Amino acid sequence: MLDVTTLPAVNATLNSLAAVLLATGYVLVRRGRVRQHRLCMLAAFTTSVLFLVSYLVYHAQVGSQPFTGLGPVRIVYFTVLISHITLAAIIVPLALVTLRRGLRRNDARHVAIARWTLPIWLYVSVTGVVVYWMLYQM
Repeated sequence: MLDVTTLPAVNATLNSLAAVLLATGYVLVRRGRVRQHRLCMLAAFTTSVLFLVSYLVYHAQVGSQPFTGLGPVRIVYFTVLISHITLAAIIVPLALVTLRRGLRRNDARHVAIARWTLPIWLYVSVTGVVVYWMLYQM
């Protein structure tokens, strides 16, 4: 049987890796290295899909983990969490459309939506790590 207690750390690692891949992909495309950019973004997408599967498996087995912090940190946690959840729901269709346009080499439309997708996806990846840290490590 799968030991699901390690999955939150796995999820944080996958979110971290996705953020690094997204940032690297951005740098690569800015330098004109489109093929490497494409590979990096496909790796970021794959990493995010793996995260989602792991996240769903964990929460199907364990449920929600309550935040026990008190005082101002509680306000910070829930502010980060609410923005993270809201944007995580938005990023799914955005990432799919952006990926599709990029793979089809519809470059003008890809760039137009990627300008929104990248910062939102980065925010979701980084705040996923922040939520993990506040929930399990703080």
